[in-house]
Amino acid sequence: MTMIENDPRPLFVRALDQAEALIYGTEPETFDLPTPCPEYDVRTLLGHLLTVAARVTLGLNGGNPLTIPTVTTGIDDIAAAWKERRVAIDTTLADDSILGRICTLPWGTVPGATAIGGYTGELATHAWDLATATGRRDQLDDPLAEQVLPLVQRFLPAEPRGGHIPFGPVVPVAADAAPYEQLAAWQGRKP
Repeated sequence: MTMIENDPRPLFVRALDQAEALIYGTEPETFDLPTPCPEYDVRTLLGHLLTVAARVTLGLNGGNPLTIPTVTTGIDDIAAAWKERRVAIDTTLADDSILGRICTLPWGTVPGATAIGGYTGELATHAWDLATATGRRDQLDDPLAEQVLPLVQRFLPAEPRGGHIPFGPVVPVAADAAPYEQLAAWQGRKP
């Protein structure tokens, strides 16, 4: 992968790496634990992360990510399924042309670079969800959250929320709250 000015891929890869480490470290006995996403337990969140990975590759390659269900189910070896999806993502990311390629995603039609930025925010937030649910917040990359927060704030307005924007209202936090607390609060979660 070559470096391009304002290339979103390095930050995205950090978010992928963080999610991957948390996925690989998630023990089956935690699968039924609740997460900060009210509709997901840990198992369902892992299935959603598998979907996100598949949607990234499909969307960046011109396909319609909405053809993939929101949650991937029926997978016995989540780590192996993630590894397959990660190989596909890495192959896709190696192509510089994806940055300008127009992609149709669940939230709109955007250039690939914008899509990568949006998925970076989603992966970082779901990493916080998984780390919170499994008691591993100490494994989060705080500098990543500092960089992702302004992206998420740009992509996801404070209002309106609800309806086709599937996020709760912004939760107030102290101005000096930890980076992931700020990110989670912006996404409507209670840190």
